[in-house]
Amino acid sequence: MANECNGCEQALAMEKALDEVIARYKDTKGPLIPVLHEAQAIYGYLPFEVQLRIAEGLDLPLADVYGVVSFYTGFTTKPKGKYRISVCMGTACYVKGAEAILDKFTTTLGINVGDCTEDGKFSLDACRCVGACGLAPVVMINDDVYGNVIPENVENILKNYEEA
Repeated sequence: MANECNGCEQALAMEKALDEVIARYKDTKGPLIPVLHEAQAIYGYLPFEVQLRIAEGLDLPLADVYGVVSFYTGFTTKPKGKYRISVCMGTACYVKGAEAILDKFTTTLGINVGDCTEDGKFSLDACRCVGACGLAPVVMINDDVYGNVIPENVENILKNYEEA
């Protein structure tokens, strides 16, 4: 029962924080993108309810808010895991087998690209280039960089993130 209350308190605190962000930007020029960035920092992603609250708070059509969210790759409408896995699909990584590595992550975690595991521990994305072509193929988990990855490394890499 206490956990349910904690969840309610957390949700109310996030709503209050978002309302404060909206109020701070409401009368400024071009407020949408800064508000979206701060909202994503608060919630971790931009679900429909948050987009609707922003649209109403800034007196914008919901379609405008959704259009910006869906256009820019820096915004996401899906929750991300505690550990955000990004498999580089840039040219050097792709040529050296990144697709097989991505496939191994999807089968090992049981999720598709763009999704999050049910326990919220891992999310999986493909990205364009992380700028570490000399280490290709590259996988990043949060700020940790893994180079010269092969599919057989995936399970050992994931073991580094098992909680004791």
